[in-house]
Amino acid sequence: MLKRVLIANRGEIAVRIIRACRELEIETVAVCSTADKDSLHCQLATRAVCIGGPRASESYLRRENILTAAVATGCDSIHPGYGFLSEDPGFAREAEEAGLIFIGPPPAVIERMGRKAQARALMMSCGVPVVPGSPGTVETAKEAEAIAGELGWPVLIKASAGGGGRGMRRADGPQQLAPAFEAARAEAESCFGDSTLYLEKLILRPKHVEFQILADSQGNVIHLGERDCSLQRRNQKLMEESPCKALSPALRREMGEAAVKAARAAGYRGAGTVEFVLDQAAGAYYFIEMNTRIQVEHPVTELRTGVDLVKEQLRVAAGLPLSARQEEVAFSGHVIECRVNAEDPAKNFLPCPGRVEFLHLPGGPGVRVDTMLYTGYTASPYYDPMVAKVIVQGATRLEAIRRMRRALEELMIRGFTTNQGLAYLILYHPDYMKGQYDTGFLEDHLEELLALEQKAGGIF
Repeated sequence: MLKRVLIANRGEIAVRIIRACRELEIETVAVCSTADKDSLHCQLATRAVCIGGPRASESYLRRENILTAAVATGCDSIHPGYGFLSEDPGFAREAEEAGLIFIGPPPAVIERMGRKAQARALMMSCGVPVVPGSPGTVETAKEAEAIAGELGWPVLIKASAGGGGRGMRRADGPQQLAPAFEAARAEAESCFGDSTLYLEKLILRPKHVEFQILADSQGNVIHLGERDCSLQRRNQKLMEESPCKALSPALRREMGEAAVKAARAAGYRGAGTVEFVLDQAAGAYYFIEMNTRIQVEHPVTELRTGVDLVKEQLRVAAGLPLSARQEEVAFSGHVIECRVNAEDPAKNFLPCPGRVEFLHLPGGPGVRVDTMLYTGYTASPYYDPMVAKVIVQGATRLEAIRRMRRALEELMIRGFTTNQGLAYLILYHPDYMKGQYDTGFLEDHLEELLALEQKAGGIF
């Protein structure tokens, strides 16, 4: 196995990786910005190194600082977590050139799947269904308008190098296309340094379903089932669950096989996800992208299958085979994850980090919490507002919903506002309880839910 891993990330994912490494008796080196010097991941790691100022551009995105820290501390490998440099092929390549093992897919695979237009073409070539769209990248708004006319409105303009909902705009007709095209191009350039765009037909009211895959260097590729990630706001996920209530056994099997086929075609290695949109009216599914990293919602799959995805990443990076074959993967119960963010939904989800005056985490049967919080910790304004993930497992979906309600009732974070109350109310909404929701759920019901919380004078 590996001997010493540098974790090129922060927060709860850094803590999660450190815990897996400690159980495997692998030493860990944490990196931190000046804003994170008191963070939990720095306290749990074997050693911590400050790599720059509080902004990500001064620290967690500084390749040379991270690689220097890894070499100077005698690390043999780097785990990028998610976000930051995790899907940067240049960083993966430079890590390998420095003699380090990059715990993720090969740089060429990250590059191939990170360019969404190229990924679409690859999927089409291997028979995985893709959303109808442009055959390649689109250079001008005029060209985009012509293609949109053939596809039919509405359309999505998407950054080829995009992810996380960035560089994406909707156009419902010709009059909206030009400004949407320019806005998407500007955001793509700002976020990814790449203004290349492509077009897709917008599938209205879809389910967003992703399949977790694992692949090793011996040619073994398996999937570990799906996660329904449809409950999201502006393409940012809020809650996830597995299994997806909308999938029949036959459709689940077909989509799982398509995910494995996609991973094989990409030459994948490690943990990743193949993402689909499900057109419920037509009963059709389409590939939209592949995430070449561990996912925020990976605990959903871990609870449902008993497979430790981070340990599998470490095994694969060390050249070992996967610990299970496809036929050995067993699924148990129903799992739900809720992301807790330091933000105020009543103020247009304004980030509101601050000092944790008091913290109590839920526990009991079937409850897991991934967080970097502790009493006295100050959540920084410089990074993503997510401060915790509450994950529950029940024998049935209804039991999981009730368990999540109980867990959120027990969760106490004092010192700043979170979206905890909104998540709690969603768990009581009839459409959510029936599983009859799609990516437009929050758009449809947000005002109603916020009004209920305000009427109650706050839930928590």
